Amino acid sequence: MNINYQLPLFVNILIVILTLWTIPWKIYAIWTAVKHDHKKWFVALIILNTVAILEIIYIFKIAKKNWTEVKEDFKNAVLSIK
Repeated sequence: MNINYQLPLFVNILIVILTLWTIPWKIYAIWTAVKHDHKKWFVALIILNTVAILEIIYIFKIAKKNWTEVKEDFKNAVLSIK
């Protein structure tokens, strides 16, 4: 059985945008969980895909990071790639 179904363009664009939004938050949250030895949070962040909602809650509420720290860490990560 050959079913050829194509998603509308706006759905594909939305998926790409959500993916680009989620990946940096997920990486940062997992890195922070490892640094703080939060093993249960590490597992939850790896398994659950919540479009960065859980990751943002973890970063700001559980790990108690402020926006300045997060921006600086993101900036340093980008600069380390260059």
